[in-house]
Amino acid sequence: MVNFNSSEKNINEKESTGKTATENLTGWPYNWWRLMDNYKIGVIPLPLFIIAGILICVEVLVTGKLPSEIVVMVVTCGFFGFLCGEIGKRLPIVGKMGAAAICATFIPSALVYYGILPKPIVVATEKFYEDTHILYLYICCIIVGSIMNMDKKTLIQGFLKIFIPMLCGEIVGMLVGISVGYLLGLNVAHTFFFLVLPIMAGGVGEGAIPLSIGYGDLLGIKDGLSRVLPIVMLGGLTGIICGGILNRIGKAYPHLTGNGKLFPESDNTNTSDKKMLKSEIVIDVTTFASGVLLATLLYMIGMLVKAVTGIPAPVGMLFAAVLVKLISGVSPKVLSGSQVVYKFFQTSVTYPILFAVGVAVTEWKDIIAAFTLTNLTVIICTVVSLVTTGFFVSKKLGMYPIDAAVISCCQSGQGGTGDVAILTAAERMELMPFAQIATRIGGAINVSLSLLILAHVLLKYNLVSIADLIN
Repeated sequence: MVNFNSSEKNINEKESTGKTATENLTGWPYNWWRLMDNYKIGVIPLPLFIIAGILICVEVLVTGKLPSEIVVMVVTCGFFGFLCGEIGKRLPIVGKMGAAAICATFIPSALVYYGILPKPIVVATEKFYEDTHILYLYICCIIVGSIMNMDKKTLIQGFLKIFIPMLCGEIVGMLVGISVGYLLGLNVAHTFFFLVLPIMAGGVGEGAIPLSIGYGDLLGIKDGLSRVLPIVMLGGLTGIICGGILNRIGKAYPHLTGNGKLFPESDNTNTSDKKMLKSEIVIDVTTFASGVLLATLLYMIGMLVKAVTGIPAPVGMLFAAVLVKLISGVSPKVLSGSQVVYKFFQTSVTYPILFAVGVAVTEWKDIIAAFTLTNLTVIICTVVSLVTTGFFVSKKLGMYPIDAAVISCCQSGQGGTGDVAILTAAERMELMPFAQIATRIGGAINVSLSLLILAHVLLKYNLVSIADLIN
């Protein structure tokens, strides 16, 4: 039974002394409670974090395997994800420039490559990631929550205007990348098709793989994916670093950023909608559940769109979510539920997801293979010029340049996983809908147009030779 008099006494005491009555008590269980409340690794209280580590070790040592079922993997990915993220946050200087997202992704990849992470953990994580497609649940909840949190005017303006800095950034990035490669003694065609284009191809599934298939058909090379994939990863890594740097610039110069918003809001922007939404926000279990259901239903619509049109499911879902928002298709209470779901996934699921991505799909050996001074120079110059152009063009268009430039970073990202890492480093997960446009649609356009030009212009009229391309 709850003692309301005691609760009221605690509140009154906290107002007068800054502490509750229990905070002044010692011994069991008060010291234990304070340890739980005041010391955390990510979102996990330190005692629970230690217990999680012990249980994982015992499971692996005693049974020699780790179940890939969701209950065990929630603990495992949470433990390692937040541990790697915490390491990144505590690094000097770079800890404030996106190192947490980098460490959460690339430390697990390196641990797998060097055989340090126990094999049962690797096998279980890979199976869990592949069987559940957990990344898509994460992305759909983030996208839907972001869109439902935007006012309609900003949503329309954002989707109409964001293509301009994206296009300008790609043109400048391509020209700079090719020029730098030429100055370093690389063939122009090779620089574009095997260094610059993979960076802007939109990741692995919708970018590197179609690109490598196209190269196999047109150039007769069988190792296209092994050539392209490392460049995609290094481009994504550079994008993460740029996102972290942009975040620091935004903190130093607040007038340049909307902290996840693309446009300054006018005083009368959707005032009635905001008041209605605020009055309807009631956070309970059913509200949260309705937010999850909304996100998953919209993703199923995206899957149907993909089956009919071939458009990636996250993009189809994105358009469906925009339509629902524009026609006010769900109540303010359900909108608030989707925002709670967004916040939960942003704070509690990001680093575990990045750990799973690092173990399951990030190949450390591919990154090492592409780690040459020439490649790095071309990649860094391409991504930096892409992001810088997005910054200044968006500023001319009346957008917040930091936030628009973060979306430009995502143009060099490793698909959906890259978007998660870049936006985490930039602390602007609200931009996920625009990031998906940049990677999915932008990447598809880049790959399709480039392969068409290669097949029907360059090779057809002997403007380049296959030997020059593959070097």
